[in-house]
Amino acid sequence: MQKGFHEPVEKPRRFYKTVEVAEADGGFAVLLDHRNVRTPKGGRLVLPTRAAAEQVAEEWAAQGEVLEVAGMHATRLANTALESISAAREATAGHVADYAASDLLCYFADQPEGLARRQAAAWEPVLQRAESELGLRFVRASGIVHQAQPPETLDKVRALALGLDDFALAGLAFGAALFGSGVLALAVQRGWLGGEAAFDLSRIDEAWQEEQWGVDEEAAERVARLRVEARMLERWFHSLAA
Repeated sequence: MQKGFHEPVEKPRRFYKTVEVAEADGGFAVLLDHRNVRTPKGGRLVLPTRAAAEQVAEEWAAQGEVLEVAGMHATRLANTALESISAAREATAGHVADYAASDLLCYFADQPEGLARRQAAAWEPVLQRAESELGLRFVRASGIVHQAQPPETLDKVRALALGLDDFALAGLAFGAALFGSGVLALAVQRGWLGGEAAFDLSRIDEAWQEEQWGVDEEAAERVARLRVEARMLERWFHSLAA
């Protein structure tokens, strides 16, 4: 075999016919052919609300002859919440605070003027709401040079993250990475913004460039995939609150 050549990984085939949700262990389990779905480490996939379990169950029910595991975002979030978050809550909250420390919403373009106006109109209301409702004061910057944020703001972001249960905290960390913004992740978690709206705010610069130079097909496919994740995240938070 030629050095460096890798055989394509064969996707797992669908092995079940029915998908359902049932009460279990004080929560709600997802069942395949009446058997529990297992996490990668072998635990039972049990979620805190029926709505959250139904969101995961829909991903399993939507699979065809082969399992498209990469697209099962809610299932992955559930696995993360169950297997990773409890032992790493401080680190996960710190991850969210790290995004807030260099939050996308704080870096306004110095040019062109049209882009700067668009950013201000879209981002300032979110930043102002974060300050008025959560006490998160952010320093705005012009250009790309790093601007340190107040330590008390980052401490509050970390505390807000730690105040969530493992499932919501997993979603918050996922959102911070998806949007490049701890503020936007909190906005979706708290219901200020829908997932898709937050995603649009996170890519104002990119959208501006597309308007000037056109849309690359590969980039458009990537945006479409991330938009699906953003919509999933909005539903995730709603499901946990249901």
